[in-house]
Amino acid sequence: MSWCKRIALLLAAVTLASCGFHLRGEYNVPFASVMVAAPATSKVADNIKRELINSPTRMVTTAKDAEAQLNLTSERRDRIILSLSGAGRVREYQLKLTVQYQLVDSKGAVAIPTSEIQLQRILTYDDSQIIAKQLEEAQLYRDMEQDAAGQILRRMTAIKRPA
Repeated sequence: MSWCKRIALLLAAVTLASCGFHLRGEYNVPFASVMVAAPATSKVADNIKRELINSPTRMVTTAKDAEAQLNLTSERRDRIILSLSGAGRVREYQLKLTVQYQLVDSKGAVAIPTSEIQLQRILTYDDSQIIAKQLEEAQLYRDMEQDAAGQILRRMTAIKRPA
């Protein structure tokens, strides 16, 4: 390898290391064990469980074994018409995902009061591409569900527990 390539590689490595960039890694929730209570159909709860399995926090199935209990009280999807064409056909939808949650520790103290996350995306619609638009809508909802799970987990990692 020539000296120019080595210097360029070294310069790129130093620049990347000094900018503060690092991979997100795992979520460090300040609880040793967490129970996630949610409706069986909750996709946000599934994403949270998947992330917590890859962290030092243990997932438990009963509240008595948990240091904290995350309650997802509601998860609602809405599709609202934003615009119509001159012929009265739908051109755009607004997709919404609303999630309500609360975190309680093992002593019954509320660590995160009942909170709500609202996410929305715009979906352009075309009658000639129905299947493609259905798949796009499903992908947008999956993206919002992952985003909501990430927001909840980041909020959980910010909790300061008394020593």
